[in-house]
Amino acid sequence: MKHKPFLDKKGLIKALEGHFTLEWTGLHGAPHWARVRSYGLELCGLCDADRQVVELFSFLHDCCRQNDLHDPLHGKKAADFAMTLNSVYFRVNNRQMEMLYFAIAGHSDGLLHHDPTIQTCWDADRLDLVRLGIEPNPRYLSRLAATIAMKNRQSVANLRLESGPLRVQGIL
Repeated sequence: MKHKPFLDKKGLIKALEGHFTLEWTGLHGAPHWARVRSYGLELCGLCDADRQVVELFSFLHDCCRQNDLHDPLHGKKAADFAMTLNSVYFRVNNRQMEMLYFAIAGHSDGLLHHDPTIQTCWDADRLDLVRLGIEPNPRYLSRLAATIAMKNRQSVANLRLESGPLRVQGIL
């Protein structure tokens, strides 16, 4: 018997395209989700976080935003929406769903969490604050993510020296 993967990525993306009301390629759209996924999976390789939860978080955490500015209920709405997608586009157990729900619902509250999976989700999102011109504050990152943020900051600084500020603005 062939084992089904935990995630129907194409189906989930198609469902999110139909659900997401903001610009697909905008500040909180698919490119942001892809970067959060990349950061999250990088962090998973360095800590004991649940890769499945982190990957799902990356796709779902901003999917219910109504605007790119202040939208305090988007996390809770996205967490509720994620509950309806379990067993349709992905399969996670109850514990994973609880972690995913909590991570999505609280991702923009500026908190830290002792659970490595939840903190990895939040770190991955916060590491992409640079897209908004905001440098991630190490006080709101795990030590591991703060180290990555410092490396990224050094890389951007080196790039500025090599290519000048106008070119860097186009990259960020």
